[in-house]
Amino acid sequence: MKPSIRIIAAIVLALPLGFTTSAALAADTGHSHGPEVHGTLEMNHGQQWETDAPLRQGMGNLHKIVSNGLDGAHANTLQPDDYKNMSGEINQQFAYIVENCKLEPQADAQLHVLLAGMMQGVEVMEGKVSGSQPEQGLVKMAQSLNEYGKYFNHPNWQHFDVSH
Repeated sequence: MKPSIRIIAAIVLALPLGFTTSAALAADTGHSHGPEVHGTLEMNHGQQWETDAPLRQGMGNLHKIVSNGLDGAHANTLQPDDYKNMSGEINQQFAYIVENCKLEPQADAQLHVLLAGMMQGVEVMEGKVSGSQPEQGLVKMAQSLNEYGKYFNHPNWQHFDVSH
């Protein structure tokens, strides 16, 4: 059974954060706890946030999913069901990250901001955002993964070229 995006959103925005951090995040997001409202990514005093092995594994898997999807999108071979299947795989990686990643509280809060942006991309991929095309959600995922590589220390991270 595939986890729903709403369940993943609730887990991502609630579980790993401690009570104090959750309260601060809730205050920063204008009282909404949904994936459509989130904070701003920030560096760790000018440095990237440290990662752990489960986060690097999950993000590496997300990178592969999105890379393969972009290849199909550029070749114009993807169908709506392909995007839905990708979103299911992405949701599985979100669940893995939430269950296994153990970052220090400030890095964890930044990860939540990043994952909230990714969830927006997934909702577009699933056709849940009117007026948007699934490939726009895939591009949003690629942009979010680029942000991950900018703000989090993941050796040998490869950025996507999303300029075209």
